[in-house]
Parts: sequence; structure tokens; C-alpha cells
Amino acid sequence: MRIIIDKALYALLSAGILLSAACSKINDFGNINQNPGNTTQPVTSALLTNVLSGIGGYTWDAGGVVTSEGLYAQYFSETQYTDISRYAKNSPDWTTYYAGALYDLQTIINYNSGTTTAVTAAINGSNNNQIAIARILKAYIFLFLTDAYGDIPYKGALKGDNGIVAYDTQQSIYTDIFKELSQSVAQFDNGVTVKGDILFSGNTTKWKKFANSIHALAALRLSKTDPATGKLEFNAALSADGGVLGTGENYTLAYPGGTFLNPVYNFYYGASPRVDYAVSKTLTDLLTSSNDDRINSYGSSPVGFPYGLTRNDAVAFSNANVNWARILAQSTLTATSPINIITAGEVFLARAEAAELGWTNDDVNSNYQNGILESWKLWNVYNAADYNAYIAQASVTLAGQSATEILKRINIQEWIAHFPNGNLGFADWRRTGYPVLTPAPGQTAIPRRLSYSSTEYSLNGSNTNAAASKYTVSGNPDSQLGTVWWDK
Repeated sequence: MRIIIDKALYALLSAGILLSAACSKINDFGNINQNPGNTTQPVTSALLTNVLSGIGGYTWDAGGVVTSEGLYAQYFSETQYTDISRYAKNSPDWTTYYAGALYDLQTIINYNSGTTTAVTAAINGSNNNQIAIARILKAYIFLFLTDAYGDIPYKGALKGDNGIVAYDTQQSIYTDIFKELSQSVAQFDNGVTVKGDILFSGNTTKWKKFANSIHALAALRLSKTDPATGKLEFNAALSADGGVLGTGENYTLAYPGGTFLNPVYNFYYGASPRVDYAVSKTLTDLLTSSNDDRINSYGSSPVGFPYGLTRNDAVAFSNANVNWARILAQSTLTATSPINIITAGEVFLARAEAAELGWTNDDVNSNYQNGILESWKLWNVYNAADYNAYIAQASVTLAGQSATEILKRINIQEWIAHFPNGNLGFADWRRTGYPVLTPAPGQTAIPRRLSYSSTEYSLNGSNTNAAASKYTVSGNPDSQLGTVWWDK
């Protein structure tokens, strides 16, 4: 992990980003009240806007971490170059996360914490609130990275170390992330807005719900490896100030168009359109077999693309089925469509699973049905007759099912509800084993993690090799078949 940035230059560049904190869209511009003599201190509101403008990348990033995970989770199929879905070595570089968003967030924390710099930083809002938001977002991004790779640089990162950083264990990272989320929620000065917040416009209640909901989903990862801690942290999230997302509370990032397009739309219809990815036949078959109306929004057609084909077979299928399903229906996908960050349906389904595990006294069935209902409403496919028929059918209802079958059905619904967020879908599939996925034709096993990049081996070799040795399978270190800490 290499972070070599001239801080004075960085500050000058940051000061040139004039993005208003009170706006809800990425390119709503406003004047930032700043002392022109303080050119060596970054504008913290601009840094926050910069981070939030890219948050959609954690749920969709064509060719990057999330798309790779979406391929492994069989949300997507490759339509031309099929190496990743056929499990060729896959090592996306994480430098842009560390040197970009994480560095920006650490800068926000540093300047709002410094004895002299905090005074100027306070022009952009409460120091406490800026720090709390930055801590939440750091936890969110680090969770994203550790779930993808396993052990990663964490405590020693972001300190101007030129990239020579030891890797922390995923268990220790999770422990610290839980702490960071809890402390951040408690740190807010209620009702005080923060400039640069294009996600929640400084609404402290929404930030708390966001943090607590992330906390709950992360706690559920521990259901197999450390259920006692998982239960403790899940309940801590539910009882924390602000609570978690509830009915109708879907947190999304709006795209105003122009330079800032919905990233999925931009992939298919932007300045350099591509058609490398389709909705997988694995997903469309599951939705079709259960009469799930989300199929009308998840893809441009119900024609799923067979998963894991060779290049020749993929090209042949594409040529013979020109109406194969692009990701998201055109009625759902426009240049200004919002990207889902975290949704009520996901949280209700997590609560259903936690209740079935005996972690809470929540009602399993009501949370299960509410999770499906919220997901249908989110994707604009809800009508009472179809929904009631769906949840009553033999393959979906929880009525009369064994405890094992109930968990299985909840897990499948979680996988469906996370679409198209490959990071969450891949994580829940690894943790639960549902839905049951078949490896690509001719392959014997689906990857369980991403491998470290060549950049890491080049710049942080000894530390990367030490971490890679933990994921040795059949004599091969840093194997994609190695399992992260919570993957049991």
C-alpha cells in the first residue's frame, strides 16, 4: 500500500474543490467560507464531498473489487472475457482506496482534532460531527476491504509510511470497527449540520442509523466463527442511539447527471459504453422459478446469461441472444438513478436471521416478510396480490419449516436483496452457503477471497508475503480458495 502525497500540493488541490455541504447532489456547487491565506490546510468539507461522491463504487465498480465479488456470488456473468468468472487469479489493486478516500477521511479527522487546525476546520461544521462521520466512513470502507481480502493494513496505515505497513488480522480489524462505530454514534453533537455532506445533508440521525445498520450487518458475519461476540455486537447496534433502518428508510446516493452519472448507467450508456457484464442466469432462474417480480427491475430482460462460460461459448450465446439481461432494467436505470448504499430490506432480513439464531427477541416471520416487502417496494415492483402470493408459496414461506430450512430461506432472501452489491452478496454467500452455487463449468471450487495485488508485493513485500501465507491452499500462498476469518 503506497501513499506518497505532497501535502501542500494536496491541500491546494483540495481547496479548489468547491462543493456545498448543504446539498444532496454531487455537483451542487457553493462557496466555501475559507481564509485564502490558509492554503496549506485542506478544506474538510471538500474532502468529505469527494469521498461521498465515490461511495457508489462500494456497491458497483465495473472491473474492480465489487464486480469481481458479484461474479463469484453469481449475480453477474461475463459476456466476452470470462477469465474472472472462470477463476483466473484475480488481484484488484486497493491503492485508490487507501490513497484516496481513506486518506481524505484521515485528513478530516486529523485537522478536526489538532489544537490549531480544528478552529479553521470548524468553519465546515462541528469538529465532533466531522470526526464522527469520517470515522463511520473509514469503518465502512475498511469493512469492505477486509471482507474482500481478509487481513489488510489497518492500524499502521494512513501514517505517511510510504507503504511499508504490517497487515492486521481480520479479527482485530472487526473488533476495532465495532468500537469505531459505537464511539462515532456517541460522539455526534445532535442537530449540528456539517458542510460537504451530500449523502445526508448533515442529518445526525441518519448518520447514526447508517453506522448502526452497518454495525448490525457486520455483526452477523460472526454467526459461525464467533456467535457470542456477534450476538453482543448485533444487540449493541439495535440499542444504540438512533437505532437501525426501518420501514421505508433506504439510504441512497443521488446522481445529478452531467459529469456525475449513475455508475451502472455510465457503464452501459456513458461516453465509453461497454457490455462486459450481464445478469447471471443463476439469479434470473431463481427469480423466475419463484415468481419474484424483482426480475422486472434487476435486469433489462429475464434472459439471464449462463455463468462461467468459455470466451467462445459466451460470445456465441451473446450473438444468439441479443436481448440478454443487462444489469438493472432500463425503467430502473437512468443517468440520474440513485445507487443503493444500505436498505431497509437488508436490515429487516438481518434482523430475521438474528432472531432465528436466538440473538434477539424479534419476531422472525414479521422481519422476514418486511424484508421482502421493503425490497419489492425499493425496486418498484410491489403490488399486494403478487407480493402476498409470493410470500405464501411453498418455496418461500417460513410456515411449517424446520429451523435449518428457515435459516436457509432467510439467507437466500438476503442474497437476493443485496443485488447488485457484490461485496454484500459474496460475503453472505460465503458465510451461509446459500443459495447453493455451482462452480463455473470445468472448475472445482468457487473463490472465497480476492488475492493481494502485484503492487503490494512490489512495495510492501515482506508484510504481504507474511499475510499471504495465511491463505495457503494446496501449497499456494495467497490462494483465492483461502478463507477469511469469519468464513466457516
